[in-house]
Order: sequence, then structure tokens, then C-alpha cells
Amino acid sequence: MKTIAILNQKGGVGKTTLTINLAYALQQDGYKVLIVDSDPQGSARDWNNETEGAILPVVGLDRASLATDIKAVTSGYDFVIIDGAPQLSTHMAAAVKCADIVLIPVKPSSLDLWASSDLVAIIKQRQEIGADLKAAFIVSQAINNTNLANEVSEVLKEYQLQALDTKIVNRVSYPDSISNGKTVFHTTDKKAQNEINQIKQELLQWH
Repeated sequence: MKTIAILNQKGGVGKTTLTINLAYALQQDGYKVLIVDSDPQGSARDWNNETEGAILPVVGLDRASLATDIKAVTSGYDFVIIDGAPQLSTHMAAAVKCADIVLIPVKPSSLDLWASSDLVAIIKQRQEIGADLKAAFIVSQAINNTNLANEVSEVLKEYQLQALDTKIVNRVSYPDSISNGKTVFHTTDKKAQNEINQIKQELLQWH
């Protein structure tokens, strides 16, 4: 089993949207996937309630004891994807502790990258004590046909964390499908579907 934690201290960067769509893409490949909603706001659980759990299994574990509690619910799954809580450092540290991969969705600006400094520090601490933990930024809500500014590339170098090649472009189909309790795979937006599938392929290369 692999555990992927999707984390950022800032809200509004698309953590829940990425969690749900990535989980669905993995499920479509035949993997057994569980979403763990560790955010007290419960966005993934709200999404799941729209279809009464018909699309993906979601459990809520929004407490600092996540690293211990998660063991009771994840047996038999190939992938567990944790939708992280913003601004709660104890919850974030717990999610990092039980993750094999941490994905950090950020808007394409150096300010957003700098706001991830505490999370990066937690990741580095885990790696320094020998944890087999991989981590990467993923650019979210990018404007199409724009490149990452040089300053953003410099901040990435400073953190010594890679960024996934695939970016999530700011598309209407992402929030629209989530608000309807669905995913972009339930829409006609092939570009969004391709983005999620490319992210999946990048992660499967780490698997």
C-alpha cells in the first residue's frame, strides 16, 4: 500500500480537487483506493455525501492522532490519499508521518511557494531521520500558455524539492464537477482528464 498526502498550509490551492480526481484516476486503473479526509472542514466528505459514497470511499480522520488512527481503516487498499488540513501544523505533521509521497499543490507564484516553508521543513526532517519519503510541488490553477516565472524556479531550487512536470490548469470543469459530487472524468473535458492521468503516471513511476 502507498499513502499519498496532498498538503499545503494555505487553503484554496485545490487540495481536495486533486485528491478526488487522482483517487478516481487510480481507481479506473483497477487499484483499490481510499480517501482520508483529515481536514475538519470536511470538504471531501461533503463531496462524497452528494452521491452517498457511490464514486469513492471516503473516511474522516481530522485529528492529530491521524498517523496512529489511519492504520485501523486502510487495510486492503492499494492507495490511500490524504486530503490535508490547512493551517493545522499538528495535523500536517501527522499526515507527513504516515505518507510515502507528499504532493504540495501551489499556485504559480513565489509567494505561494514561500508559504509552504513550514511544510517543507517537516518533510526534510522526516527525510533526514531516514524516512523513505518522496515529495514534490505540483503547480495548480495555472493559467494556460504561461511559463513559471524564473523566480519560482529559483524558490524550487532553494527548497531542493522537485516539481511534477504536469501542471493543473485553471479550468471550470474542476470546481463544477466537484460541486456536483463528480470528477472531471464525468465531464467532457478531455484536457482536464489528461492532466490528471499524466499526474497519475508520474506518481506511478515512483510506486
